[in-house]
Amino acid sequence: MDLQTRKLNFIQNFLKLESEKAISHLEKLLQKETQNNSEMKPMKMKEFQKRIDQSTEDSQNERLTESSKLISEIEKWS
Repeated sequence: MDLQTRKLNFIQNFLKLESEKAISHLEKLLQKETQNNSEMKPMKMKEFQKRIDQSTEDSQNERLTESSKLISEIEKWS
C-alpha cells in the first residue's frame, strides 16, 4: 500500500472516530511529530487573521463540507 493510500485510509478512519480520548491522543501525537518537522514554521499574525477571516466568510456563505459528505467523497478516491 502506497503512502497516499495509507493517508486516505487514515483520514477515513479518523473521521469516523467518536472517542474524545482517542482524538486527543492522536492530536498530541501529531503535535509531537510536527514540532520535530523543520518545514513547519509559525505563521505570522497577519496570515493567521487572514485565514480566520476567510474561514468566517466561507461559513457565512455556506461554503462548508459536512464530515459525512467528506467521508463519502474520500471513499470515491480509492
